[in-house]
Amino acid sequence: MTDEMTAYVIEEYGDPDVFTRTTREVPEPEANEIRVSVTASSVNPVDYKIRQGALPDFAPTFPATLHCDVSGVVDAVGADVETFEAGDRVYGMPGGAGRQGALAEYVVGHAGTFAQAPEAISLEAAAALPVVALTAWEMLTDKTAVGSDDDVLVYGASGGVGHVGVQVADRLDADVTGTASSDEKRDLVESLGADAVVDYTTTDVGSYVEEHANGAGFDVVFDPVGDDHLATAFEAVRPYGTVVTTESSSTQDLSPMHANSLDLGVVLVILPVLLGDRQERIGEELAEIADLVDDGALEPHIVERFGFDEVAEAHRRAEAGDFSGKLLLVDE
Repeated sequence: MTDEMTAYVIEEYGDPDVFTRTTREVPEPEANEIRVSVTASSVNPVDYKIRQGALPDFAPTFPATLHCDVSGVVDAVGADVETFEAGDRVYGMPGGAGRQGALAEYVVGHAGTFAQAPEAISLEAAAALPVVALTAWEMLTDKTAVGSDDDVLVYGASGGVGHVGVQVADRLDADVTGTASSDEKRDLVESLGADAVVDYTTTDVGSYVEEHANGAGFDVVFDPVGDDHLATAFEAVRPYGTVVTTESSSTQDLSPMHANSLDLGVVLVILPVLLGDRQERIGEELAEIADLVDDGALEPHIVERFGFDEVAEAHRRAEAGDFSGKLLLVDE
């Protein structure tokens, strides 16, 4: 193989056009790392927020190669790695925040941040899963323990994290109510396994609590949106219930938690990469997620595909919002 590779980097924060195509040395894996020939990545809010400069503590060193999600084929393994070998089809979350990411021909990362890719979907499609699926999985199985017949409310149920949350909660045998703002999105959420879908733009909290949670409140409110949604989550959850969220930036009145003895769980799945600690947690959870995919319980909804050379366009599309599921980036 050659000593150089193509990468798409940023040398400063800025708008989507800040990406530059460049040539970098192919990275060598350390003893506990693997090197992966990249097939695909996908766009998550954390990716464009890092590019904007909104999350400077998360940014890799400039010139920075972004994007956390990756799928591809193992190209080389470090001396201490026994779990993978060259030729393995893998997916993972090795960098893009805290260290160099996936928007290149090759990426290296701690072996613990990868798992064998699901067999039931294409290797390209697997790249749509790591950040959103890990987030949904930790929200529903780590920060709370959703079980049979629990009433679960999923905000943003057609979005990246939300559409996975609906499928995981359904797999856990919960009674799932999703929220979505259009007929097209509501049809998607229903097709993913939701028992009911609410137009939150025309229905107040009390109405859907009364109709879908027997007026008592939901056992779990799953909130990957935050802001005003987190405030309404405290209204929608039952006493002694649980709100799980990815929210970190808004200021909230937490008195409803005290008044109703609520649990609040907050998830940041990239933390093991940022800390360089407990990275095996990522791979272990991705292995469980791959089993869900291969069992037919989970499938990413990919709304649009872009080439790596179209990363600026993909970021503009992501920031504009108003789409369902995920945007995929393929190294063509």
